[in-house]
Amino acid sequence: MSKKLLEITGLSAGYDGHTVLHDVNLTIYEHDFLGIIGPNGGGKTTLIKCILGLLKPVAGQITGSCTIGYLPQYTMIDKKFPITVEEVILSGLSSQKSLTSRFTAVHKEKACQIIARMGLEGLEQRAIGELSGGQMQRALLGRAVISDPDMVVLDEPSTYIDKRFEARLYQLLAEINRDCAILLVSHDIGTVLQQVKSIACVNETLDYHPDTGISSEWLERNFNCPIELLGHGTLPHRILGEHHRHAPDDTHQHDKIS
Repeated sequence: MSKKLLEITGLSAGYDGHTVLHDVNLTIYEHDFLGIIGPNGGGKTTLIKCILGLLKPVAGQITGSCTIGYLPQYTMIDKKFPITVEEVILSGLSSQKSLTSRFTAVHKEKACQIIARMGLEGLEQRAIGELSGGQMQRALLGRAVISDPDMVVLDEPSTYIDKRFEARLYQLLAEINRDCAILLVSHDIGTVLQQVKSIACVNETLDYHPDTGISSEWLERNFNCPIELLGHGTLPHRILGEHHRHAPDDTHQHDKIS
């Protein structure tokens, strides 16, 4: 049986007395690849902040001890900050040294390996402000994985990158998933369905699906998205029955749409 990395039980969280999430339950195991979807304001970011320890829940608890790498949203990065690709990636090892000490030769060799893995050779001394969107995402992903974490959390990783690199990004994530669990937050439902192993639908509470099916009722209710949109191209055509929050022993029925 897979090792349990993190268990969220009865979690409620919010800001300034306003509850954004309530009664959230979720267990994350090693090598999970979980897609977290939901409408804007539904609580995806709040959940991630709780997992990262940046926000204290108002109720419930998160148990488990695991190391976490984090890829923030592209818009959170100050591209004017004078830092190179190598320095960005090395910063993922900052917890392994004191504030006053320098990175060791071992640290720099590990960064060199990650730079190669991310396809950033030749850009080591490039300032981050000179990078394309895809190059920036690879540098930030390198920073997230260089410490060999148990889990990597990715917040909207495909934002501001072109479709050509997006394919490479998800290829990298598939490789990384062999070594650690991944939590992928995204508004891009189609991409999530194609890439992840399981789905968490977040809108004030959380509904978990152990595969990549989503209910047509949930999509239409929360995204105003007709289910027919899932029937084109190479997207999976599976849907699940509606969520039954008051019947925890009920199982979802899997169907296909043509």
